[in-house]
Amino acid sequence: MPRFTTSDGLSLYYTDEGAGLPLLCLAGLTRDGRDFEFVAPHLEGVRLIRLDYRGRGQSDWGDPATYQIPIESRDAVELLDHLGIARAAVLGTSRGGLIAMVLAATVKDRLLGVALNDIGPEIAPEGLEVIKNYLGRAPVLKTHAEMAEARARILTGFPNVPAERWLREAQILFNQTEDGLELTYDPRLRDAVLEGGAQPAPDLWPLFDTLSGLPLACLRGANSDLLSAATFAEMTHRRPDMIAVEVPDRGHIPFLDEPESLNALGRWLDMLR
Repeated sequence: MPRFTTSDGLSLYYTDEGAGLPLLCLAGLTRDGRDFEFVAPHLEGVRLIRLDYRGRGQSDWGDPATYQIPIESRDAVELLDHLGIARAAVLGTSRGGLIAMVLAATVKDRLLGVALNDIGPEIAPEGLEVIKNYLGRAPVLKTHAEMAEARARILTGFPNVPAERWLREAQILFNQTEDGLELTYDPRLRDAVLEGGAQPAPDLWPLFDTLSGLPLACLRGANSDLLSAATFAEMTHRRPDMIAVEVPDRGHIPFLDEPESLNALGRWLDMLR
């Protein structure tokens, strides 16, 4: 089982598959490397590296005060160091995209390019409230099948998603036990996020601007409640060279194996080779 130890002593899990362009995949807030399960078979000619953040997936839990983007960014760099990779491209979903922007601001020389999946420098308040509502709370549903049915019904921004996809999503997001469904992450992540939310929201546009000069792509779910159309338009205005694609019939977040997503990621990867 591939693991490495961070500078503050946590053992973090990762996967490292394939050969070619190093592509570091960074998942959403409560998710892990399996976030990229659907797109992985379509990414050819890349060395696909997926990290489970501290407190998520198969990685160690730590002090919840360390469940912060700057520290998770440091973990990502330490993983690259562990693997002996001088520079890598980063595909960041949601929180992973914010980490990618921090990396551009702090260790830009380590980056080949960045692709953002439904995230930008402004986070829509309505989407953030949705996250706060479920974060750190175990579901009352008892089985993966029940959760799959519920997600298909509740997530109205995702029409035309087959039932087997919702079932696999439920299996990724929750562990099924005799007592019901369990979170696949440390529930104290809620404390870290809510504590951070008590502070004034920082202006992240300067962070986005640090991506200048790097090949950049951004995918937005057309029905996203986290990355607004206005923020997406401003990102495109600031970076007219950015590969900017709206993915129809998707909210937060696109699965990344949609034709529009694959086309955008393929063009972005071509820029890096």
